[in-house]
Amino acid sequence: MYRYRILLLTCSIVGITLSSPAQDFNILDFGALPDGKSLNTEAIQVAIDSAHAVGGGRVVVPPGKFVSGSLILKSGVNLHVQQGGTLLGSIDPAHYLKLNRWKGLIMADGQAHIAVTGRGVIDGRGRELALHLDSLFYAGQIDSIHYNFNQMRPKYYLRPQLIEFVQCQHIEVRNVTLKNAACWVQTHHECDYIVIDSVTTLSDAYWNNDGIDIQDCRNVRITHCFVNSADDGICLKSHSADLLCDSIYVANCTVRTSASAIKFGTRSHGGFRNVHIENIKVYDTFRSAIAIESVDGGTLEDVLIENVTATNTGNAIFIRLGKRHTKTVGALRNVVLRNIEVEVPFERPDYAYDIRGPELEFFHNPFPSSITGIPGYPVENVTLENIRIRFPGRGNKGLAYLSLSRLDEIPEVEAKYPEFSMFGELPAWGFYVRHVKGLTLKNIQLELEAPDYRPAFVFDDVTGLRIEDLTIQGDAKPKGIILHNTQEVFVENMESVLKQ
Repeated sequence: MYRYRILLLTCSIVGITLSSPAQDFNILDFGALPDGKSLNTEAIQVAIDSAHAVGGGRVVVPPGKFVSGSLILKSGVNLHVQQGGTLLGSIDPAHYLKLNRWKGLIMADGQAHIAVTGRGVIDGRGRELALHLDSLFYAGQIDSIHYNFNQMRPKYYLRPQLIEFVQCQHIEVRNVTLKNAACWVQTHHECDYIVIDSVTTLSDAYWNNDGIDIQDCRNVRITHCFVNSADDGICLKSHSADLLCDSIYVANCTVRTSASAIKFGTRSHGGFRNVHIENIKVYDTFRSAIAIESVDGGTLEDVLIENVTATNTGNAIFIRLGKRHTKTVGALRNVVLRNIEVEVPFERPDYAYDIRGPELEFFHNPFPSSITGIPGYPVENVTLENIRIRFPGRGNKGLAYLSLSRLDEIPEVEAKYPEFSMFGELPAWGFYVRHVKGLTLKNIQLELEAPDYRPAFVFDDVTGLRIEDLTIQGDAKPKGIILHNTQEVFVENMESVLKQ
């Protein structure tokens, strides 16, 4: 039933757009200087205020380089950066405001019918700004409580995002190029009716460079975007137990990231519902192509992800129900993944990034995909259909070894930060599945490039397992599937399991 609701969502928000602006307000007319040096915050803000005062308009950033600190976007205003125009974020931290949650270059709180458009560039110069903050700390001008000593960098809330919209309605971000954030690139928090279309994100400037963050928002459409980010690519989050991400559509996007490409969580207090993601290309991604997480008491349900192709990606699928920042456990159910192809390399896939994902602290073999709940709280009703994953193999007992007789020793780590490497060494090379109720695997193809001592599948504490048309290639071992504490199993075309 939820699939039909998602389709209705897609049709209902397709036409969301802002009305044509009644008047243009060129920032040159308000004293802005395109020299790449002068601070233009006041001039641009006066242009925004003037457009808002007459009921709305388009604030035009023409060709040239315009330096600015924090700008407050207001109802009815479209900040339009023309082709050849660049809005440069100041590298002086004093030029940024905290309007609501975090600092930002372009911010809005409680506004309606706002937009950031045009074929120009918004460049936060995040690395220069972050290093300026770093120097202020060592000069004694920033208190040590605002510095992360474990990671040797100023904390995230000191580093401004490019866009942060909070509790706004009818938002459009279209065509612009967003570059070099000091923290997350663009965040929409508790907003309703959002269109993000044909946006290019190029942000490998510094840590925490999430590409697109959608937090407790409703009626969101993200299409035709290119995201190249040093942290999660397109990320849905839920910060409030009383709210959730609802009615989200993501399609025809390309993602490169040194974290996870499509991610639900990690923050997942309220949850996620009615999400349809399709036609996604992923490459050179350090962590998961698809990471679906509910670990903070929220409910994640009615999710359809289809037509995903990922190359040179560290992990294919990671689904996790956990118990991290809450005494209660949420739910993760009714998830369909179909028409997905992933190639997992042996070496780390983000070697070309300036900001790479952190190395693990233990020796390990290549990790499998995984679907895991916790004792007494299973992941429920998951379907994987038409899935093809190519693994590197080369699992080596001399490097790390977990025998099948020790499955009960795999830690639950209920409160640990969710990640496909969170359990340490795992006993399968293809899929590790534990604490799941209702799992259908249909037309699954796993390929092994080189030998691996582990079986392809390990199922532990699984009830209601249905396998139809399973192919395992490149593995000569007679047992490709291990069932442990698993019941209500239906297998069709079992002979394909042993196909070489």
